[in-house]
Amino acid sequence: MTSTAEEYDVIVLGAGPTGENVADRTVAAGLRTVIVEAELVGGECSYWACMPSKALLRPVAALAEARAVAGSREAVGDGRLDPAAVLARRNSFTSDWKDDGQVKWLRDTGIELVRGHGRLAGVRTVTVEAEDGGERVLTARHAVVVCTGSRPVLPAHVPGLAEAHPWTNREATGSQSVPGRLAVVGGGVVGVEMAAAWRALGSEVVLLVRGERLLPRMEPFAGELVAQGLRAAGVDLRFGTEVTALERADGSGPVTLTLDGGGTLTADEVLYATGRAPRTADVGLEQVGLKPGDWLEVDDSCTVLGVDGEWLYATGDVNHRALLTHQGKYQARITGAAIAARAQGRPLDTSRWGAHAASADLAGAPQVVFTQPEVAAVGLTRAAAEAAGLRVKTVDHEIGSVAGASLYGDDYRGRARVIFDLDRKVLVGACLVGPGVAELLHSATVAVVGEVPIDRLWHAVPSYPTISEVWLRLLEDCRG
Repeated sequence: MTSTAEEYDVIVLGAGPTGENVADRTVAAGLRTVIVEAELVGGECSYWACMPSKALLRPVAALAEARAVAGSREAVGDGRLDPAAVLARRNSFTSDWKDDGQVKWLRDTGIELVRGHGRLAGVRTVTVEAEDGGERVLTARHAVVVCTGSRPVLPAHVPGLAEAHPWTNREATGSQSVPGRLAVVGGGVVGVEMAAAWRALGSEVVLLVRGERLLPRMEPFAGELVAQGLRAAGVDLRFGTEVTALERADGSGPVTLTLDGGGTLTADEVLYATGRAPRTADVGLEQVGLKPGDWLEVDDSCTVLGVDGEWLYATGDVNHRALLTHQGKYQARITGAAIAARAQGRPLDTSRWGAHAASADLAGAPQVVFTQPEVAAVGLTRAAAEAAGLRVKTVDHEIGSVAGASLYGDDYRGRARVIFDLDRKVLVGACLVGPGVAELLHSATVAVVGEVPIDRLWHAVPSYPTISEVWLRLLEDCRG
């Protein structure tokens, strides 16, 4: 066992998109920064989540769009996706699970990298356990930032679960073969996206949902339309169903799921998509008076609360503000600016929408679900707005009624909703469901985050004939 000590301005634990962006900002501010990473540089998003899942889902959307238009429909006929080609393209987006390119980006940017498992060891101190058993001690002049992300949660006390070797998001996005039968447990984003992807690749998919709706954190109609899309694709969707036990003989072969009604289901693989927990169980939180395994509570600058000295930050999934890659990167920009300001002796601007406040986490975090149809949402749902005590008006419109939608696809079906704050006369939320709506989301995000008055939005003219013309119909109803 050897031990060395090195001093940096900033130490970042975790080299996912959030950690990379924190380091990029602090290096740009002239602060010597090191990232500590035990796995692949690029993190969950690059190798096991956003990129591979969307690479699996894009061919599904492309084929559906071709079939939605007379002329191209006849060209594709009854053809099916080529699983080998789809999986090979997916592999290319993960660089075959090699991080050479991202390591080069760190080096070219001036960010130093230490491979190994990092743990807090005291005030502004981190120890790193290397694969060879050696230990490095790193100290920070200004800040340590925990960007270790989140991990999938498997339910406790389900007999046979561990022995069944269930898939999590990592196996679901990384499998090199198509299972003949796939059981998916969970009706959130991962569950519905992976059900859609593997069904399109040829799996017989059963989606088991404990509750009575999909995507429960979004507007109810979003889950309803996604359920219709999944059923139309051939997914066997079962609500009000729980798995009470699993059995997989000798850890291989088919999995038998026992359901709460007493019936059974047999599948070749079972995917559990039942939530996330912070990767904080083994990062040394106890050394700074915090509880291992907990989410880290932060203020709007992502400074960890309950730790004296304003040197410890938690950015991205670990702070539980918004478990989305783009929000983690947004928080990283805020965190980097806050660290630089404090290092330079400047006061922080943590007012709402200030340079050192991640205000969008709470007011305007956008999200897309890449199913068929797509779901795009930002800001508050109607239920959340009412629970917050806002006086709101909800406006709905069928997207298929605008000319651009009928050109986009024959028999286009979709729905748009905006939540209008009657007192401030601004939008506080939007939800769009339908083919291609992901590309409409940023306009909604600008409206919500910019708190653009309805009367000014009326002057933002959508091009004709595009699906964006739905904004005119929504604004007409808001003003009326």
